[in-house]
Amino acid sequence: MISGFFKLILGFVLAIAVLLGSGLTIALYFVNRTAIPPEKPMFANDSPKPKANKPKVTPVKATTTPKPSPTTTPKPSPSPTPTPTESPDTLPPGAYQAIVTWPQGLSMRDKPASDAQSIGGVGGNQKVIILEESADKNWQKIRIAGTDQEGWVKAGNTKQVEE
Repeated sequence: MISGFFKLILGFVLAIAVLLGSGLTIALYFVNRTAIPPEKPMFANDSPKPKANKPKVTPVKATTTPKPSPTTTPKPSPSPTPTPTESPDTLPPGAYQAIVTWPQGLSMRDKPASDAQSIGGVGGNQKVIILEESADKNWQKIRIAGTDQEGWVKAGNTKQVEE
């Protein structure tokens, strides 16, 4: 009698072990299959390789200054001392040149806040001058290189360039 009861218990335990083992195996199989992302579909108008963003090079026209023609030596007159003017290449104190790293470009705002009015934009890979940062370091005031257009952009989307 004990041997019949022992066989019943042993059969029951083995049946549960087989069911749990097979259920766990099937569950792991489906978990592993769903963890693999599917391949990106290719469409007829897709190019096989993404094009690299190359910055546009704009040729600079060389200007020539006319040479003065030789004349008789004039009397030396007292000349006023020239006043220094800020050249476009000089930066304000604490400012530095940077390039926009966000490929889609950035929105410029009139104040350092997300809900501030948009006053323009600056393209990706475009040179800018970082004038200052907000107190919380989340915003940067920029000037687009070669223009007088200034505004605030989200920090972390520019990279300082060494020149």
